[in-house]
Amino acid sequence: MYKHLCNARRDHIERIARRIAAVVIAVPAAPYAISPAMAQQVAAETAAPEAAGTPETIVVTASKRAESLQSAPLSVTAITGEQMSEHQVTSLDDYVKLLPSVSYQSFGPSQSQISFRGITTGGDGVAVGPVPTAGVYVDETPVTTIFQSLDIHTYDMARIEALSGPQGTLYGASSLSGTLRLITNKPVIGKWEGGFDVGGSKYGPGDPGGSFEGFLNIPINDRMAARVVAFVQHDGGYIDNTPVNRTYLRPYYPAGTPVDSNGIPTVPISTAPLTVNNNQFAENKFNSVDSYGGRAALKVNLDENWTVTPTVFMQNQLARGSYLFDPNAGDLTVHDFGHEFNRDDWELASLTLQGKVSDWDMTYNGAYLSRRVDNILDYSYFTVAYDKKALGGGSYAGYTYLKDSLGHDIDPTQLVHTYDHYLKQSHELRFTSPGDRPLRMTAGAYMQRQVDSHIADYRIKGFGSVAPPPDPALDFPPSPIPGAPPEDVFYTNARRVDRDYALFGEGAFDITKELTFIAGIRGFVAYNTLGGFSGSASGLANAAGQQGCPIATATVVNCPNINKSYHETGETHKLELKWQMDPAKMLYLIYSTGFRPGGNNRTAFSNGKTQEVAPFKADTLSNYELGWKTSWLDHKLFVNGALFWENWHNTQYSEPGILGIYFTVNAGNARSQGIESSVTWKATSALTLSANGTWLDARLSTDFCSQVSGCSGPHGVVFAPEGTQLPINPKLKLNGNAKYNFEVDKYDAYVLGGFNFQSSTTQQLRTDYEAFVGPTAGFMTFDLSGGVSMDRYSVTAYLNNVFDRRGILSKNSSCVPNDCGPYERLYPTKPQEFGVKVGYRF
Repeated sequence: MYKHLCNARRDHIERIARRIAAVVIAVPAAPYAISPAMAQQVAAETAAPEAAGTPETIVVTASKRAESLQSAPLSVTAITGEQMSEHQVTSLDDYVKLLPSVSYQSFGPSQSQISFRGITTGGDGVAVGPVPTAGVYVDETPVTTIFQSLDIHTYDMARIEALSGPQGTLYGASSLSGTLRLITNKPVIGKWEGGFDVGGSKYGPGDPGGSFEGFLNIPINDRMAARVVAFVQHDGGYIDNTPVNRTYLRPYYPAGTPVDSNGIPTVPISTAPLTVNNNQFAENKFNSVDSYGGRAALKVNLDENWTVTPTVFMQNQLARGSYLFDPNAGDLTVHDFGHEFNRDDWELASLTLQGKVSDWDMTYNGAYLSRRVDNILDYSYFTVAYDKKALGGGSYAGYTYLKDSLGHDIDPTQLVHTYDHYLKQSHELRFTSPGDRPLRMTAGAYMQRQVDSHIADYRIKGFGSVAPPPDPALDFPPSPIPGAPPEDVFYTNARRVDRDYALFGEGAFDITKELTFIAGIRGFVAYNTLGGFSGSASGLANAAGQQGCPIATATVVNCPNINKSYHETGETHKLELKWQMDPAKMLYLIYSTGFRPGGNNRTAFSNGKTQEVAPFKADTLSNYELGWKTSWLDHKLFVNGALFWENWHNTQYSEPGILGIYFTVNAGNARSQGIESSVTWKATSALTLSANGTWLDARLSTDFCSQVSGCSGPHGVVFAPEGTQLPINPKLKLNGNAKYNFEVDKYDAYVLGGFNFQSSTTQQLRTDYEAFVGPTAGFMTFDLSGGVSMDRYSVTAYLNNVFDRRGILSKNSSCVPNDCGPYERLYPTKPQEFGVKVGYRF
């Protein structure tokens, strides 16, 4: 089997290599002289910032070449280091609101998933499920993990680049909808420089916070330099966990209950109410965050052509409490019954080697990421929902009715504990031809291997002391789970390994001085495996324990019920025409495709037997895009934008089933269409106005039907009809800023005002689920900041969310929405925040 897979991978890669070679050979040969079109363009772009009163030129590397933002023929939004400082950007929440094409679903710090242009079904971020639709990179290194995105502290960053649309040719898997790149400041040889920033802040209704950040660039000799960055930050809380009494009805059937011939009780269900409270967990402003970390990079010029740069990142973050509030409990209030936290610790080591092979640039990047996420979540509303559901009798009777051997009541309130250890290694080798020629090529090879060792246990305190069942016919009390902690109701211990291999090539040829043709192809092989154990303590599955394993001897190791693999090969393509109408105006037309690998599902349980769940297939995206990059008024006004139409095939969708088990299916096709635009106007030498926006319409283009019964027939079920809006994505997202520069006693100063707006969003793809959860409302927030630089010192003051608007970014129900929807939690924008930061540079 393994030999067959290896041969299949080798054959596929060889075919792609031949195609890439054919593309190179087929491009018409051209004299290797400087392209007049490129020479004029670069000259114009570099001249622009020298003119008085023009915005600074932003250089990006989105196409794996350094070029100005205005000359890059793709939809890319860049946030510079200066803009990050002015907008107090330190985390994912902060910069995503400045990127109109990016949407995200979040449950708190380090618990977010991003997507571009509406390409999400709202079910990403599941340990045993699809990989994200958007890729995340730090410099040359992919850091996209199977679960939530890394929440990287953004101090001493050069810029953030958001590449909209499928980037499958140069970036590969998990760049289905787009790619986010965080570009760090690199060591500078021959220059001592450093600085630090000390800040303090307070949320209007919450607690104070503070931070210390610093960097140091150390020139070691004329060939070597190091750059060290460190930070520590405390964010105060603003959500209260208030005391409350809760009564569980605990429906059950007593031992000896008479039943009919079908085993259905013939008497009404009984209840045994139990009242509990959360006094020991109640705390005001309990959602604080503490984080610290840093990075160290060493740049070594081996000779005039070769440079090696090893870099090490690390970050530790502990987020306490809940970042979603319960509208039934009140504004920024919850009633939680446990100590909640999310700890996210990670280290990233990478090495980049750059040099010349003849006159081609060679770049190698190898990286290793280790990430550990430990999370405890209040799951009490699951207990509330199933307590009420048990009133209907049937298999749910007795679900919350638990007693120990002495007859004492056991509180049925649940907590969820998950622990994920991610290991990821990646390697990319690419070659790039000189950029001053009419024929330009980039080609390379890529591989990555990522592992998620996933543990999840759903706990009830005291569950291990539940008394033996009073009647063998009853579902509860349960049998223990083999090898799991005794308090577990449900337990998963699984190991997932995703492997990706690719060859890629992209070429650009100047047909005329104004017209450039670009083509690319990427061939890939994906091979994913999933193994381990996932099962319930409920007698619903098997009276002798999951899979019939003898309880006295079974362990998770020798009693696995998951052992699956998924193998796939394919290609992505790109065709593009770029028309440089004049040095200040450019149009481009793109056809590009992207992919996301398929994968495996866990085993399902029904009537004491296991049932195989089919793997989910890869989904693909076809993108048609017309874009423009223009400057006007002697480079004082920049107007950029793109029209796009995207067809999404075999959309992957994950939803929770009974006991919180997620399964992933292909939910048919969808499409997204819209427009992106950005405008920057240097109105005067002191005043700069800017605005960015995206309008999109993302909907299903086919019915999403039950995988079991289909769409038609007497038992057909349509979960979401054609035309259903894709969730999480606002149709309209805008931000705008006005910045005024002036002098205060010969010192440079500025004031900045900005707004962020997004329209309402649906939260669930399935229409029956959406009916229980409902959409979020649109909202607008305003931010103010100002600062002054005094030689080496700087002082900045800011007021974010000036009017303390409670915008809702996403909603979460603890379990299946038609059960837990009435107890949904809301993830809000951060409340009003006032802060001051003092900096020093040398």
